[in-house]
Amino acid sequence: MKREVGTQLEVDVTAATTLEFQIAVAPHPGTTVSEALSFVLDGSPVPALEISGVHGNRIHKLEVPGGTLRVTYEATITGRTQPAPVTEYDLSMYLRPSRYAEADKFYGFAATEFGSYLDSASLLETVTLWVGTRLNYVAGSSDPIDGAVDTLLAGAGVCRDFAHLVVALLRAVNVPARVVSVYAPGLYPMDFHAVAEAYVEGQWRVVDATLLAPRQTLVRIATGRDAADIAFLDNHKGAITLNRLQVMAIVDGDLPRDLVDQLVSIG
Repeated sequence: MKREVGTQLEVDVTAATTLEFQIAVAPHPGTTVSEALSFVLDGSPVPALEISGVHGNRIHKLEVPGGTLRVTYEATITGRTQPAPVTEYDLSMYLRPSRYAEADKFYGFAATEFGSYLDSASLLETVTLWVGTRLNYVAGSSDPIDGAVDTLLAGAGVCRDFAHLVVALLRAVNVPARVVSVYAPGLYPMDFHAVAEAYVEGQWRVVDATLLAPRQTLVRIATGRDAADIAFLDNHKGAITLNRLQVMAIVDGDLPRDLVDQLVSIG
């Protein structure tokens, strides 16, 4: 499998700040990855510090005094990567409530809705279908600070909202779950995409209740508890305006057919 992904951003910085980007693909062991990343401020290249986070998250941090910053990233991934590693720490951490996936608020509700499903594979399929049928995908319908409870009450959201609700419900029934930002060939309209990942039958399995892109072609960018850990852009201190965001993700050949009852790992 060969996938080509990338993004272009233009950010106006009106007050000196520190910016952190998570747009570069995570390490993909067993594949061949070629990539290029550039930061250009008012026509001049500027250096960025790469910080290695958990799960291979790559944070590119730079100080920007002001001006127009243009960011370009492109990568080609050939092959399929090995399954994501599983640690005891992960299995503990991703059962806990987090800011946007408030699993503790769903314990009673989840037990009533899903308590009769005993194995994690059945829970995964059932929760995915439940969220997909209860929520409407509506661009602009949620705020960046909305959590899973807000999403359930609103009955609508975007990809991160679907992922948060899936993760919160799975954690509430003792299935470790986390959120992943990805490049998603086949997604329309094209953008950064957020999906859920759950520990089922010994591996991390990817879940996308939006059904907007086939899971088999996803490319991992960042992994964490919820959207707070995987944001493509964080601004610290100053003031910015995101003028332009363009994302590209394609795969050679036809897109695979994805069935919700299949167990799929990001590769």
